[in-house]
Amino acid sequence: MIIWLMLALFFIMLLAGVPIYLVLGCLAVIGWLVDGVPLISLAQQFANEMNSQTLVAVPLFVIAATFMERGGITRALINFAGTIAGRNRGGLAIVCVIATTFFAAICGSSVATAMAMGTALIPTMASRNYPASFSVGTVGAAGTLGILIPPSLPLLIYGLIAEASVPRLFLAGVIPGLLQGALFVAYIIWYSRKNKLPLEDRMSIAEMIRCCRDAIPALFIPLVVLGGIYTGFVTVSEAAGVAAFAAIIVSVFVYREVALRDIPDVLSEGIRQTAVIIVIILSALAFGHWLTSAGVTRSIATLVTEWGLNSWQFLLLANAIMFVLGMFLEVISVILIFVPLVLPIIEHLGIDPVHFGLVVVLNMELALLTPPVGLNLFILKNISGERMATVIRGTLPFVLILMFLLLIVTFVPQISLWLPELAYGR
Repeated sequence: MIIWLMLALFFIMLLAGVPIYLVLGCLAVIGWLVDGVPLISLAQQFANEMNSQTLVAVPLFVIAATFMERGGITRALINFAGTIAGRNRGGLAIVCVIATTFFAAICGSSVATAMAMGTALIPTMASRNYPASFSVGTVGAAGTLGILIPPSLPLLIYGLIAEASVPRLFLAGVIPGLLQGALFVAYIIWYSRKNKLPLEDRMSIAEMIRCCRDAIPALFIPLVVLGGIYTGFVTVSEAAGVAAFAAIIVSVFVYREVALRDIPDVLSEGIRQTAVIIVIILSALAFGHWLTSAGVTRSIATLVTEWGLNSWQFLLLANAIMFVLGMFLEVISVILIFVPLVLPIIEHLGIDPVHFGLVVVLNMELALLTPPVGLNLFILKNISGERMATVIRGTLPFVLILMFLLLIVTFVPQISLWLPELAYGR
């Protein structure tokens, strides 16, 4: 009975507009009080969850993303991507996908990626007479690569919740991420030729050399960070610290788009974003702990067993549930609510937790592009000034591509597991 009451209260509070961290925190407090557990134990639970080396990486990656968004790294990567895209129809859209791929390899946040790329590219696309819906759709969809290509904050948080290897999760995102980028580029080329989008100007050899030279400091960051993780030279938390430090140095002393006097302001913005994430994580972990102690997760696992679902049937059901949740909740909230519930089930069905982590994150990419709460949609609306209907229309083809990719990754686990198994063994 208490479970149904808690579920009803959850939706009532969400519909009333209560922030998700308060919803989860209140439900955790109610659950602990119903069980007769002193609330001091809840405070101790918060302290225990904070004592995590993996959690330390979250604020550091957020700070790194904040400096990269402001520090000229975006411009350098866009110019470098232009040398790769060449003189093709719709070249700016191809540049967007390529530059976003490189930016995602440093950033880990879809919102920061979409904001940085949108601010730089949408006005330029408009000046070149690109259709508005196509421009915003390309930037919004490409921005989702920020949470798939490593390092990725959602994968980091999933690893924290599922107690899965974060380096394996990061490696698992590489091939799906590159495949997603390739599918986007293929669609852009087809659309651009069909609609006769303008050809971009050809770069001179001197311009190409200058763009490549200017991009070296930006490209050096993911090389050091990811190389350090995969060689075992640094832990994920230490790599996050390296990323933050490198982003500050490159932004301030190389590209010089962040002055020394601006550092406290940028740091405070990153810390504010981190505080929101940490509070949501703690509230969700406390609520998840109550769900486990109350036997809810065990009951769900038993129910799935009684239904006789096999692994592929469960994965289809999980995708459907996450798609619906993603329409109404933001990414981290969905992961923190849904993953603890299904961990016993994926263990029982023999589903690899690393593979399931990629399935979760691909669903979260869709969540960023689906109304009414898709964050990338609102970011692009604010940047472009277009109507929400225009933004949604532009992202729709990319949503269909993402759904296709999700099905492939869901039912062909080796797409995500091959690289981590190659590096670390089974």
